[in-house]
Amino acid sequence: MKLVSYRKKESDSSFRMGFITDNEEVVDVHLASQHAIQAGNTTIELPFQPELFYQKGQDFIDEATKLFGSSNHRDFTYSLNEIQLGMPLGTARKVICVGKNYAEHVAEMKSEIPEFPVLFAKFDNAIIGPEEEIHYSSLTEKLDYEVELTIVIGREASHVFEEEALDYVAGYTIGNDTSARDLQKRTPQWLQGKSLDHTTPIGPWVVTKDEIVDPGNLTIASYVNNEKRQYSNTKHLIFSVPYLVSFISNLITLKPGDIIMTGTPDGVGFAMDPPGYVKDKDKVKLEIEGIGIMENMVKKV
Repeated sequence: MKLVSYRKKESDSSFRMGFITDNEEVVDVHLASQHAIQAGNTTIELPFQPELFYQKGQDFIDEATKLFGSSNHRDFTYSLNEIQLGMPLGTARKVICVGKNYAEHVAEMKSEIPEFPVLFAKFDNAIIGPEEEIHYSSLTEKLDYEVELTIVIGREASHVFEEEALDYVAGYTIGNDTSARDLQKRTPQWLQGKSLDHTTPIGPWVVTKDEIVDPGNLTIASYVNNEKRQYSNTKHLIFSVPYLVSFISNLITLKPGDIIMTGTPDGVGFAMDPPGYVKDKDKVKLEIEGIGIMENMVKKV
């Protein structure tokens, strides 16, 4: 199932929780749950706010899955042409990022394979939806792209074992860890180059884990103006999805709705000769097998 946040294009209203049907239409989760209550099929009313939906965790996702199996959604169903997709989780509670997690990317950055996962954080000010523009700040001259498989947590996770880690995952989405390389590299800490306002698209939806048989074997790619830049597979992750969830949960309690960006493969603009940084009006397209495609324009601000 694909979970989205959406709003009608002609409306300035808040983003609402939805899912995409097999016919590529969006169903409003809150209204569908109300209808199911009236029909006597459930007693659980699901919230319309995406952040509240995910904070309730896997139980609400399971309830939405039951609604997905019903076909009687005509009165609260919209075509994709009628709506705008937002960041699937509404807002970001914790955004935990992993650096240096593909060996060939480590090599192109002239670095060394880490003994432990390299972790850093992003903040909500950086996060945007899958149809928004990436802001190119005047503070940087070296804005780069990074396609990343992104994990969405579905259950509270603290000190979990690697072999049970996927039980705590709700699903997966795509992230662009857009990086201002000049800001990132002027100090040992990367944060200032990784959290500029309005720079990190997440989306276009969350694909629930039942549809991703093996997150460790997915083709992953990026394109700038339709030129292929990155092309790899998550089987080349140095630290796997289960390992990362377990490792991080032993440091930080993970809550439902938290996300983990798992690192990017080789092919970033920084490593090209000459460098291939993005420019104003460039189109950045990211693609991950089993999830889909996310495209964002770059806008100088």
